[in-house]
Amino acid sequence: MSLLALSVGQTVAVLPAAAAVPAAASTVAAAQDQAARAIARSLSDSAWRARVQHAALTTDEVSVTALADRADNGLKSTLATADQRIAAAKGLDAGIGSLLRLRLGDHAMRGALSAGTVPWVVPATADDHVTTIVAYDVRGRAHVLDARHAPARPVYVVDIDGSKALAAGLGVLNRQLRHYGVDSAAPAPKVGTTRKPQAQAAAGGFWTTRISAVELSDDEEPWVKGDAEIYTLVTGFGQDGAVRVDPVDMPYLDNDGKVYRPGQILVNWSNYKYNLADAVMMEEDGSTNYRDLAKAIATALLTITDQGAYIPLVNAILDAIPNDWWTDDPDYVDSWYTLASSDNGTRYGARGNGWMTVEPYFVQQF
Repeated sequence: MSLLALSVGQTVAVLPAAAAVPAAASTVAAAQDQAARAIARSLSDSAWRARVQHAALTTDEVSVTALADRADNGLKSTLATADQRIAAAKGLDAGIGSLLRLRLGDHAMRGALSAGTVPWVVPATADDHVTTIVAYDVRGRAHVLDARHAPARPVYVVDIDGSKALAAGLGVLNRQLRHYGVDSAAPAPKVGTTRKPQAQAAAGGFWTTRISAVELSDDEEPWVKGDAEIYTLVTGFGQDGAVRVDPVDMPYLDNDGKVYRPGQILVNWSNYKYNLADAVMMEEDGSTNYRDLAKAIATALLTITDQGAYIPLVNAILDAIPNDWWTDDPDYVDSWYTLASSDNGTRYGARGNGWMTVEPYFVQQF
């Protein structure tokens, strides 16, 4: 195996050339469109339509593939195939199960749906800037809808379980980064190896940076898109001087324009050599391939060596993401340069899309 020398005593395997694979975004979009068409046609069966209606009115998101287990219309096979295509396109393990979800497009549609209006079905979009979307009726006919204003007619949206996909995807990202030689999400440190801001921490715990409040700007996404699924990549130099990336899931950050107070740990400083780290906030929009993302990040970061002083890593991560991914796959939300272990107050993102109030927080060992 060929090796690329990074510094004295530090080597990493050269990453293999990327194979030619279909873009994740187009594959996922095609699978969702296939599922939406099939579901729309299946609603011609009044008994099945009533079952779907009841599920959509009683829960925010319906696991439509599981619901189709009880339908004798061949829909389950079509949805299972779409689920498999989506998981493969996103670089997720085959055993993840169903990702397809069905939801009512807007709360205001509940009255018409309850009154018996036959709904149309639309695949969710991953594009923030789309102006029109296509919905399907029970005959398979296409109807163009305004993406910015929800129609009065009830519409089911076929989407991906973003929380499930993101949790599984960050696991893949973590494993793939380690595979390529980038340390990620290391276990809790041994007692006595941690630092506190400006001084050595007392034995029996470690210092962190905790998010006490966070808000993202309102960007008027299409009604068909649904809640955001946000995660942050925390980067810096590990205790061994090598670059590390720690993914942080932020499942509570559903909506822009709302202040959340999570009390979530963002940085575990015992994992880092310096008292500075960077944070890049991203949005999972359904079509992220986590294996490709890990490879792109590793390719960029493994060329950076510890020169004895902290080097910001935000630009390296942003430059690593292929240009075609910037059309909402995955969304770059914002970034925070040089977060310090002593930071105590509000920090605004470099892109102006959000802010975080952070504070030093000591995690005490039992």
